[in-house]
Amino acid sequence: MSSFTELKQEAYEANMEIPRQQLAIYTFGNVSAFDKRRGVYAIKPSGVPYAELRVEDMVIVDLDNNIIEGHLNPSSDSKTHTVLYREFPGIGGICHTHSPYAVAWAQAKCEIPILGTTHADHSVKSIPVTVELTESAINKDYEEATGNSIAALFTGIQINGLKFLENEMVLTACHGPFTWGVNAAKAIYNSRVLEEIAKMAYLTLAINPNITPLSKAIKEKHFFRKHGENAYYGQK
Repeated sequence: MSSFTELKQEAYEANMEIPRQQLAIYTFGNVSAFDKRRGVYAIKPSGVPYAELRVEDMVIVDLDNNIIEGHLNPSSDSKTHTVLYREFPGIGGICHTHSPYAVAWAQAKCEIPILGTTHADHSVKSIPVTVELTESAINKDYEEATGNSIAALFTGIQINGLKFLENEMVLTACHGPFTWGVNAAKAIYNSRVLEEIAKMAYLTLAINPNITPLSKAIKEKHFFRKHGENAYYGQK
C-alpha cells in the first residue's frame, strides 16, 4: 500500500467536486492536496476525464517538481501549484478550474470589484487579476511563470496590503481562476464561491454599469462578523 494513500484520497475527493459543483467539464481543472511535513502534494493526472479518475491515479509531486509516486503524468499546471506551495506557507490545497464566469473576467483581464455582501463575506478586497505574461516568460516556462505572476500580486509589489490568507482567490489574465485554502476541500469551496461572486458581479454591472463599490463600513461588517477573533457568524 502507498504511504500517500490518505493524501491521494484527499486530492481525489476534491477533484471529483469540480464536476459535481459544475465548475468545469471534461478535464478542465485540477486540485492538489499538500503534505507540509513531507513536502509533497497529490494532484490530478493530466488529461484524465473526471468520470475515469481513480484514487490511485493521483500523482505525488515534490517541491522540486519531481514525481515521487504515480504511473501517470501530473497535471500540466503542476509547476504553478509548486510555486504557490513554496510562496504561500500554510496553505494545504490549491484548485484551478475553467468555470465560465470567473474565466470571463480573467479573459477580460479585469479584477472583480467588490459590489455586494456575498463578496465581502469572503474578502474586503476586489478579486485581483495578474498581468498578462510576456512572450519570453511563456516560452521559458509557462506554468512556472503563471505561479510567479500570482505570487507577485501578494508581495505588495502590485497590490499593497493584499494577503494570500485573507484573499484566497485570484484570476490569471487570459486564463482562469486559482484558489487555495488550508486543505483541498477549502480550495474547491473557494472556487465555487469565486464562480458565484463572478456571476453576481457580471449580472450587477449588466443591470447598472454605473454601480459604485460597496462601502468600507458594510464590507468590514460582513467580513469580520465571519472572520477574526470577534466573529459571531455560525455556531461556536
